[in-house]
Amino acid sequence: MSLSLAGIVTVQIYWIINSVNDKEDQFSFAVSETLASVSAELDTREVENFYDALNQIRDSLGIQTDTRTLSELMLLQRNQNFDEASTYSNSLLNENYKLNPQLLDLDLDSLTFNKLLNKKNKSTASTDLKINQKNFQELSQFEKYARKSDEEIISNYNSLLPISQRISKDELQEIIREELDNRPIEADFEFAIYQDGFATRIQSDNFDFLTDATWPSTIYKNNNIDTEPYVLYLNMPDRKKYILSSIAGMALLSLIFTTVIVVAYSNAVKQIFKQRQISQIKTDFINNMTHEFKTPIATINLALDSLKHPKISSDPVKVTNYHRMIREENKRMHSQVENVLRISKLERNDLDIDKERYDMDEIIEDSISHIQLILEEKGGVIKMHLGALRREVLVNESHITNVVVNVLENAIKYTEGNPVIDVFTENIKDKLVIKVRDEGIGMSKQAQRKIFQKFFRVHTGDIHNVKGHGLGLAYAKRILDDCNGEIHVESIKGKGSTFSIHLPIIT
Repeated sequence: MSLSLAGIVTVQIYWIINSVNDKEDQFSFAVSETLASVSAELDTREVENFYDALNQIRDSLGIQTDTRTLSELMLLQRNQNFDEASTYSNSLLNENYKLNPQLLDLDLDSLTFNKLLNKKNKSTASTDLKINQKNFQELSQFEKYARKSDEEIISNYNSLLPISQRISKDELQEIIREELDNRPIEADFEFAIYQDGFATRIQSDNFDFLTDATWPSTIYKNNNIDTEPYVLYLNMPDRKKYILSSIAGMALLSLIFTTVIVVAYSNAVKQIFKQRQISQIKTDFINNMTHEFKTPIATINLALDSLKHPKISSDPVKVTNYHRMIREENKRMHSQVENVLRISKLERNDLDIDKERYDMDEIIEDSISHIQLILEEKGGVIKMHLGALRREVLVNESHITNVVVNVLENAIKYTEGNPVIDVFTENIKDKLVIKVRDEGIGMSKQAQRKIFQKFFRVHTGDIHNVKGHGLGLAYAKRILDDCNGEIHVESIKGKGSTFSIHLPIIT
């Protein structure tokens, strides 16, 4: 069962880790698809812009001509316009770029510079190019342009524009957001467009090039070998959080169910050990009960057989002695049965306990008189130190006497040699504290935690060397609980024990 449970937990952990990895792969694939869609959308928009400009020229000329010829005219016009602009700007084109200083190991937050593009100067008489029939005749001489595809012409046409005129930051953000929503991916994102390793002005405010959650994609592909391609970088800073949240529900359910199984299994194992302990305790109880009854029964049988003998039956003194022996042994068996029945009634709450006001010193003295014969047989002594000034408590006389007697009997039974027992009383706040201290064999910490459980007994190696059933202290605790009292034990193995009884004082 333990191996199976460990296997289940291992499988669950493996499943969660594997699910996270699968989600990361799916997420990366979805982001790559998004970038591909964004690139396609940007190309579509440029084609649309190109044909819009083409139609405007066709409408302005009022002439229907082939698309390729008009395209070359537009390309030529744009080239000439840019060359003229280069002349007026001292042959330099300015484009602002940002460079990440960490790439160059510079201790700066950011670095902005101007990329200078050299252009050949051309002198023209006017900044405007007049479109007329002559232009068409000149264009017809360029057969190499005629062999170009529409896509190449469109690419060359748009590549002459700076990136800031081809797409705006807001437009790009809207396109990316729309494509992510189509997947759907609701995570936050940052983006930037780079060219030749340098950042352009088209980027979000919090873009971080060095993060590991960045995906690149080439956009605005063109056939111009003199122009570096643009690269769109998409940054997903909350990627881990988004992936974990996607499997959080199933992972939480798996964790709950696994926890329930572990708790149920732990409880089952605990119950198994508890039942095993109870079974062992009951076995010990039956052995003890058999031993306790075996001796008086044997004594009674021996006394009865002796009474049948003519010499003994004719002697009144011996007959009286054997009668007394039978009565004492019978009383002893009756007391043992009463102890078992008493604790059984306490467990079922069938024992009716009436309480009255009593002086505890009187009950202690009466209890000592009950164990006086046992104490004399072992040559022991009890020293009383009754120092409590407030002694009246609300208890049942019979039951509280049995409680004190049980504690005193334990002090006698678990002392090797002549018992020396001290009985103290004192007032602590609103409690009367009775302490019974002996110099016996003591007990371990583990035994102290179990001493008030039913059937538990502290043995010295031989199960029958100390008589009893392990019910006396359990009975004492149950009676004191009913009186709103407490019982505690402090013990050192080999040096003795001290039992403390706490009872509320009647004020």
